[in-house]
Amino acid sequence: MQMFIKEIIQQLENNQQVFKNLLMSKKDKQYLWRPQPEKWNLLEIVCHLLDEERDDFKTRVAHALETPEKSLVPIDPVGWVKERAYNTKNYNDILFAFLEERKASIIWLKSKLDANWESKLSHPELGDMSAKLFLTNWLAHDYLHIRQILKYDYNYLKEKTSLDLGYAGNW
Repeated sequence: MQMFIKEIIQQLENNQQVFKNLLMSKKDKQYLWRPQPEKWNLLEIVCHLLDEERDDFKTRVAHALETPEKSLVPIDPVGWVKERAYNTKNYNDILFAFLEERKASIIWLKSKLDANWESKLSHPELGDMSAKLFLTNWLAHDYLHIRQILKYDYNYLKEKTSLDLGYAGNW
């Protein structure tokens, strides 16, 4: 089990560099662009990544490991977009804050290697959920957003060029 936990933490650490490489050096016209009116722009995605890092995954893992008997505090990640005024934020500041928060998360997670990762809390809608489940879903969440960012970049390129992108292959 400890090997599995170490591998997940290592991949979360690796993804910090993936996110940095995907998100650095974007111009405002690119990070504010929307592929469709109801879709998030890159600024909103990065704000979401920061909030999920700080207020969801790390908090939920800590809760399951340290105080599983206490009730979960409800969260509303979709509502945070408007509630926390994501579009008023500075893209580079938020990106830096996310990368720093991820660094702090990795340090904290490495300090918990010997914890009881099977420790469970009771989610009001989803039932019993272990610290290991939250950790694994944290990594899955990374993968979902890495895919989202890649698709965003592809669609941005497609919209901004008059060239046929078919030679690259099918998306």
